Amino acid sequence: MGAKVFMDYDQAELDRCYDQANFAPNQSMVHSRTDVNSAMARERLGGFERLSYGLTEIEKLDLFRAAEPGQPIVLFIHGGAWRSGASARCHAPAEMFRAAGVNYIAVDFNNIDEVGGVLDPMIDQVRRAVAWVWQNAKSFNADPEQIYVIGHSSGAHLTGNILTTDWQGAYGVPNTVLKGGLVISGMYELLPVSLSARSKYVKFSDQMVEDFSSLRHLDRLHCPVTVLYGSEESPEFIRQNTVFAEAVEKLGKLRELVVAKGYNHFEILETLSNPFGVVGRAALKMVGRALVGKQI
Repeated sequence: MGAKVFMDYDQAELDRCYDQANFAPNQSMVHSRTDVNSAMARERLGGFERLSYGLTEIEKLDLFRAAEPGQPIVLFIHGGAWRSGASARCHAPAEMFRAAGVNYIAVDFNNIDEVGGVLDPMIDQVRRAVAWVWQNAKSFNADPEQIYVIGHSSGAHLTGNILTTDWQGAYGVPNTVLKGGLVISGMYELLPVSLSARSKYVKFSDQMVEDFSSLRHLDRLHCPVTVLYGSEESPEFIRQNTVFAEAVEKLGKLRELVVAKGYNHFEILETLSNPFGVVGRAALKMVGRALVGKQI
């Protein structure tokens, strides 16, 4: 055991706890299934619309429209350790949301290696995507007063920042723009992350840690939040999510804390595509949609 660098962790153990591959030996297999299931969803649904929320090529949204006008919108923010991932790999849940009468949007944005190793541009992109959807929802026959956001892993970190945005002051949209959020296996306090091996590719500064640790900005949280994680994730991801849920609960804004028993960090996201899965059920509950003929 080496010198402690955070809580009871030495450097090697802290690094290990911020690399989910150490706790999910089937990571590559799950990612392969994700690609296959997203391709099958696109085929069955007949494609999607790719809309621009910004000026650069990556700043686009993949929209799967609900069959009826005036329906809610769910935006999904992908993970990938801030370094990888793409909206095209997140299309599988579109089938479930479309079946529930919900517009589903997967958001594309730069990875951290493309923006100089800092989080600021990525967080601004996903925030601008939300603002654009609110401003343009009626153009694709959706309801701007029913916007929800879901994020997984580093995407849940970005989602935590979306949920704690000064919308009126910084983006000119109402602070009530979001009606709910679901964060899955995310990071909400960046200090321990900045001390881990992730600092090799993220240029953490004290200001970045302060600005983008959503746990420190819950005074800007205006909607209910569901927090969800798997029992087989790393101890640090489990701690991050339980601490975040406790803080949100103290504010009276915790919709629920859900522990997916038997799921690792990557397996858990597959259940978002299943109305009976742990994440799919929580997502439908968040938007108030029926599950097998019943309101949940």
